[in-house]
Amino acid sequence: MAKTTAGWVTHWPERISYGLSDAADNLVFQMMTTYLLFFYTDVYGLSASAVAILFVVARVADVAESFIIGVMIDRTHSKFGKSRPFFLWYAFPYVIFAVLTFITPGFSYGGKLAWAYFTYLGLGFLYTAVNLPITSILPTMSQNSRELTLLGVIRQFFGSLVQIIVAVFTLPLVALFGKGNQQAGFLGTIILFGIISLILILNTFIHVRERYVNPNIAHQPLRSVAAMIRKNQPWIVISVSIFMYWLVTSIKNQTTIYYFKYVLGNENLVPLANSFTFTSLIGVLLIMRITETQSKKRTMMGGILTAFVGQIVIALGVYLSNMPTLFGGIFINSIGNGIIIGLVSIMIADTIRYGVSMGVQAEGILASTDDFGVNFGLGVGGLITAGLFHISGYVANQTQNSATITMIDVNYVWIPLVIYAAMYFVMRLYDEQRILDEIKE
Repeated sequence: MAKTTAGWVTHWPERISYGLSDAADNLVFQMMTTYLLFFYTDVYGLSASAVAILFVVARVADVAESFIIGVMIDRTHSKFGKSRPFFLWYAFPYVIFAVLTFITPGFSYGGKLAWAYFTYLGLGFLYTAVNLPITSILPTMSQNSRELTLLGVIRQFFGSLVQIIVAVFTLPLVALFGKGNQQAGFLGTIILFGIISLILILNTFIHVRERYVNPNIAHQPLRSVAAMIRKNQPWIVISVSIFMYWLVTSIKNQTTIYYFKYVLGNENLVPLANSFTFTSLIGVLLIMRITETQSKKRTMMGGILTAFVGQIVIALGVYLSNMPTLFGGIFINSIGNGIIIGLVSIMIADTIRYGVSMGVQAEGILASTDDFGVNFGLGVGGLITAGLFHISGYVANQTQNSATITMIDVNYVWIPLVIYAAMYFVMRLYDEQRILDEIKE
């Protein structure tokens, strides 16, 4: 570790360990966002409407949990710091509940539904407990702006890499472990991912450090935090943008397998289609280069526009029934998504530093917007997807009616287009100059 005039610059072992924290969480998280709806309806045997209600309840709970974990971080006094001990305390329970979520006990339908509620709600709380500290610890690791950007890029590089690994290899692993039995296959896959996740989370605890915690402003009463948040306009804007990003991600990810299974009639193309999302890594790596000459706001808006253009190409591929065009759209869209998600934690760190300039260091509560946006976006996205399927008359593992096929196309093409457009105009409101002026002062 070295020190510059702008603050501490971490060394590579700590940088890599920090980045691997997101890889650890994404091994389980991507299983949830991409395959859990399919698992519940087509493998576990729950109805789409029951799953829709479960997702709503879980996301309402997660919204509260994000705030609770944020407050817990801001109230933590330990020799390890405020955020860092959460990696140690919650890693093992997180992995246990991940495995329990994909167990399929031979209960009655009501018993199965109760088990789904117990395991999924528990997993949601524990995911927040190990994921939120990744964002909250970032602004305490360094005060060097380029170093924070680098750490954020490394985090998202590993996170995106694991997203691709899960998207591409989950179904082949399910087939390998299950040998025709998808229940056994999903269980074997989550056990493998869970063991790797546990090792990586504990590795993060061992190697990362908190350096910038001001005891005079680090444990402010909630009324002081609330007053700061009301004045923190950039934080409000980035919070809305995060929600919109995860809303569109949830809708697209959950619909992908349905699109290829029921519209194209070839479920085996899902790993191939998901493999094209590797270009999100290109977007993540471009952040360091683009932000050398452009502001983070302009870089983020460029990412949104790239994702929007990619989504238009996806629409052309869908309605022209042209696979090269469809995969090309996924390729372009993923580059834009990589830029967007790679900047999220970095820009949140900036809003946390902006809060410090106003005399309140509340990285736990302010970072909770990341998990809040994830959980709320995923919940609303899951509700939209499952709800529309239910309305259209979806029946698992059957030839779908024309209304359901239309709903799948709407979810896969048109709703994402609208959300990307709205995201762009929301991001125009982000006042980055205010942050820069206050931090300099």
